[in-house]
Amino acid sequence: MPELPEVETVRRGLAPVLEGGRFAHVTQRRPDLRFPLPARFAERLKGRRASRLDRRAKYILVHLDETAQVEAEVLIMHLGMSGRFTVHEPMGTRAPGHFHHGMPGGERHDHIVFDMEDGARIVYADHRRFGFMDLVPEAALATCRHLAGIGPEPLGNEFSAAVLAERLTGRRAPIKAALLDQHTVAGLGNIYVCEALFRAGLSPRRSAASVATPLRSSRLAGAIRDVLQDAIMAGGSTLRDYAHTDGELGYFQHSFAVYDREGEACSKTRCGGTVSRIVQSGRSTFFCSSCQR
Repeated sequence: MPELPEVETVRRGLAPVLEGGRFAHVTQRRPDLRFPLPARFAERLKGRRASRLDRRAKYILVHLDETAQVEAEVLIMHLGMSGRFTVHEPMGTRAPGHFHHGMPGGERHDHIVFDMEDGARIVYADHRRFGFMDLVPEAALATCRHLAGIGPEPLGNEFSAAVLAERLTGRRAPIKAALLDQHTVAGLGNIYVCEALFRAGLSPRRSAASVATPLRSSRLAGAIRDVLQDAIMAGGSTLRDYAHTDGELGYFQHSFAVYDREGEACSKTRCGGTVSRIVQSGRSTFFCSSCQR
């Protein structure tokens, strides 16, 4: 599933086409994705202007201007496991590119099409249909069922070592599981939790409560920020079905220190350890038992 860097990369790719643009026509080719689409979904979007694009955790938020007929709303979009956007602009179509792992192609997986007033077309494809779209009133955004209770944004001002320590205090779960809990920190997933724990030198088996010390929480908070920023700069990890809006692949996957590197030598100087793989809560965890304590 795309994590924060992938979703942020997609948001940035969509922003030049969507922000300030108006939906001239919306084609809805099925009544549902993971969940049923909102009632009169295409009709409610037609003619609306997208004032700005935000991201909250792994959600893309399209803020829709208020009109004389309807209050300000937000289009919430989640990519699920295989959702992707392709942007077709008036001057030419951007090639969909090649995915790290193949996925079925063809228009039968193009479920939602946004035709913009300036001639741009944005196509949402999702062959597994684990993504979803919803419309919620802007005034109720923070308390809606998708966003209520989500933890602080790891790249925002509200996230710090002290905040992280507070959220880990007293928790018996392994630190890996605690970080995957979206109520702890927003937007983290399996890949970047593995990478952040490696950078911080912390074992994924360690209890969350044991990380709630000034030194360890500071190391981990800094590692989380750094690994996410590096991944965004590189354009996301491009694992499985993920691709940019223009079809180009990201390159952070070539910089993974531990993820998917079982049996390889640890990349830290003078460590001499080997990357191991264990399963925690049904997910693969990659780490170096020599330097992650």
